[in-house]
Amino acid sequence: MNLFIFGLGFSGRTIAERRLARGDIVTGTVRSHDKAQALSAAGIPARVFGPDGRDGAIDADLAGSEALLISVPPGTGGDPVLAAYARQIAAAPNLRWIGYLSTIGVYGDHGGAWVDEQTPATPTSARSIERAAAEQAWLAFGPANNIAVQIFRLAGIYGPGQSQLVQLARGTARRIVKPGQVFNRIHVEDIARAVDASLDRPRPGAIYNVTDNEPAPPQDVVTFAASLCGIEPPREISLDDAGLTEMGRSFYAESKRVRNDLLRNELGVTLAYPTYREGLTALRAAGEGPG
Repeated sequence: MNLFIFGLGFSGRTIAERRLARGDIVTGTVRSHDKAQALSAAGIPARVFGPDGRDGAIDADLAGSEALLISVPPGTGGDPVLAAYARQIAAAPNLRWIGYLSTIGVYGDHGGAWVDEQTPATPTSARSIERAAAEQAWLAFGPANNIAVQIFRLAGIYGPGQSQLVQLARGTARRIVKPGQVFNRIHVEDIARAVDASLDRPRPGAIYNVTDNEPAPPQDVVTFAASLCGIEPPREISLDDAGLTEMGRSFYAESKRVRNDLLRNELGVTLAYPTYREGLTALRAAGEGPG
């Protein structure tokens, strides 16, 4: 398969490496020439799409692509990929699958109640409002151009180099407590599994919650990470005393429990890390964390 990925960040690069290992042709974008050179040297052909400009080779890449994954955030002007390349994507002769990496933030706040893909999107933050609008733009683009578009609503992402274990090692881990607050999470490897499954089983207009099986209070995750390292966890502090930025506080403004039944039952995805416990335990075994 020839796959093009807009946005070779944490999730995009993991997906790219997994597909390359399967023998696919994978090309993607980054925001700077330095990153493009580094990724190309690591075996992932990368083009520049961002403040440093647009690589002219992207047009040819899209023309040869069979699948397209979008992992770049929208802005106030809408989805940047559609704004720049809608015509080229619509004209790509072999393109049959588009995946858009979104966020469970589009559901807004539900006071800790359960939500699923049938729950209406009621985003409250500016970032989530932009995400919901981008979702709708891609969902409209698909049938208009006879291309199967799938939306993946991701929970909080963690994985190698990005977890509470790393925060403990850096001394930046905090146990911030807001009564009743719960989050879902998802290991980056399980995001890649979800994309794999959808590529094998496209469903036009599908929306999937890509989350773990156990929404949990954030302070519990830090406590578990500390226990894996044999150290005392940081003391608990209240949200009001945490001194968070406005963006930091926004993550605590919403609480919900997100079901992933479609991911497991329709796509047949078996999560490698069904809860944060399995994920953090594997990362610790790989050497992450203090000591």
